[in-house]
Amino acid sequence: VRLVESGGGLGRPGGSLRLSCAASRYTLDHYAIAWFRQAPGKEREGVACITSTDDRTYYADSVKGRFTIGKDKAENKVFLEMNSLKAEDTGVYYCAAASYIHVSVWSNVVEYDAWGQGTQVTVSS
Repeated sequence: VRLVESGGGLGRPGGSLRLSCAASRYTLDHYAIAWFRQAPGKEREGVACITSTDDRTYYADSVKGRFTIGKDKAENKVFLEMNSLKAEDTGVYYCAAASYIHVSVWSNVVEYDAWGQGTQVTVSS
């Protein structure tokens, strides 16, 4: 699966950004898709995940209530709607796909088979 992220850029504190993850030649609905982020000098961390068959969603505590992961099945994309942005949301955001994942480990990097190239998100006034 080849994944391509888009939608990053500069966001203001308290503002919003929307990221998209697209796949060529594969139906994203057949995979668990997650968003990860990596800030400079820090490890990559799981932000949100949506499962393949029943669209259950999971979030890191740091983004619960602010971020929403969802599918645009018509466009074969997974989006991450980010609201109430904070400076600590700054980082490179990656989408990742897994053929199968147990939800207890959704935020583990090693569980995912394919990754996008990442898109930079910077939150600053």
